[in-house]
Amino acid sequence: MVALRKVGKYEVGRTIGEGTFAKVKFAQNTETGESVAMKVLDRATIIKHKMADQIKREISIMKLVRHPHVVRLHEVLASRRKIYIILEFITGGELFDKIVRHGKLSENDSRKYFQQLIDGVDYCHSKGVYHRDLKPENLLLDSQGCLKISDFGLSALRVEGVKLLQTTCGTPNYVAPEVLSHKGYDGAIADTWSCGVILYVLLAGYLPFDEVDLGTLYCKIEKAEFSCPSWFSIGAKSLVHRILDPNPDRRIRIDDIKNDDWFMRNYVPSRYVENEDVNLDDVYAVFDDPEEHQACESFGNDEAAPLVLNAFDLFSLSQGLNLAALFERRQDNVKHQTRFLSRKPAKVLLSSIEVVAQSMGLKTHIRNYKMRVEGLSADRTSHFSVMLEIFEVAPSIFMVDIQRAAGDTEEYFKFNKIFCGKLDDIIFRPPAEKSKSRLLRMSKRQSPA
Repeated sequence: MVALRKVGKYEVGRTIGEGTFAKVKFAQNTETGESVAMKVLDRATIIKHKMADQIKREISIMKLVRHPHVVRLHEVLASRRKIYIILEFITGGELFDKIVRHGKLSENDSRKYFQQLIDGVDYCHSKGVYHRDLKPENLLLDSQGCLKISDFGLSALRVEGVKLLQTTCGTPNYVAPEVLSHKGYDGAIADTWSCGVILYVLLAGYLPFDEVDLGTLYCKIEKAEFSCPSWFSIGAKSLVHRILDPNPDRRIRIDDIKNDDWFMRNYVPSRYVENEDVNLDDVYAVFDDPEEHQACESFGNDEAAPLVLNAFDLFSLSQGLNLAALFERRQDNVKHQTRFLSRKPAKVLLSSIEVVAQSMGLKTHIRNYKMRVEGLSADRTSHFSVMLEIFEVAPSIFMVDIQRAAGDTEEYFKFNKIFCGKLDDIIFRPPAEKSKSRLLRMSKRQSPA
């Protein structure tokens, strides 16, 4: 169990996210009872990596963009060792995870999320803010299913007299071709391209530009070499092509997107306070005079850990009370998902899985106790990816959940068989299944050649 601690008026609980330079904790305002997310940054790390100005800019930007479809920043606190950014707590997870679970979304759902994304991005641009890292991983969903733009770590503010941005940044699959050219780019037009890639992913369930080799990937992005699946409607296909135009001068602008017939269907513009007062005093106090703005803190266990599944979670995952589904790995039961249990420590599991994936020539992306594994099919003609997550189901017992994220189902079956075979030494089986496996091996040895 993770020990609680207090920072100022906030009672801090479990780790809900982790990045290179920060952890995100669940916390509760003891005065109001409101749940919040607390982003915790280490002062020494920030100073060592000369990131103070960047983080100060990110915080200031998040305070400037007060919009229903942007994650709200409440306040900033600090101690001698840490900086605490208090954010709106979003309970619905990432849009990325929804796509992983469901694959392509319906056209109506895709349009709804895209409308909310465009509203939020348009508001940011009106404030002179360019996000520069728009992707489903940075789009959260609240309890009502409304989209919230998050992570402004790579964002830029408009500077008087400067028309073009120069820094090449963002996530390769979502970045605009002009950003890759190193000749300068308009932040708003580049963000629009990223929105177009997101729209494609929502409707298709996979990326328009996705290659293992970065050189090949960039070449396809620069030429906008992609095709729309047959299930795209004429209106959706037209809009995607108008957004993913490699020439930024010809690319459709957000004002024109908002007037597009496909976009306008069932569109309800967001309501927000036009001239909401924004106070940056706490930001300046934390960075400019840290000794004068220290929060009282008491520390507990700060170690990140896998999510713990309760009895209800286990019931829903294991198809009623039949726990056999947790141990089955036959193709007829796998479908698009498989699970196994292990008695190995969570960190050992994570590293073992990563080593096996990389030994198979696959790319891995790890965030906390989640891992995305990507690669090419056996015949190298198509791309596939799977999502893995480690859960704690009991003390010293962990469950690994594997789901197909993209690619052909048959390719997933092939991957799953080889992958789980290589993980055999970390998979825990109940005694009955171990006996069955031993008998099977013995019968194979005794069978005639």
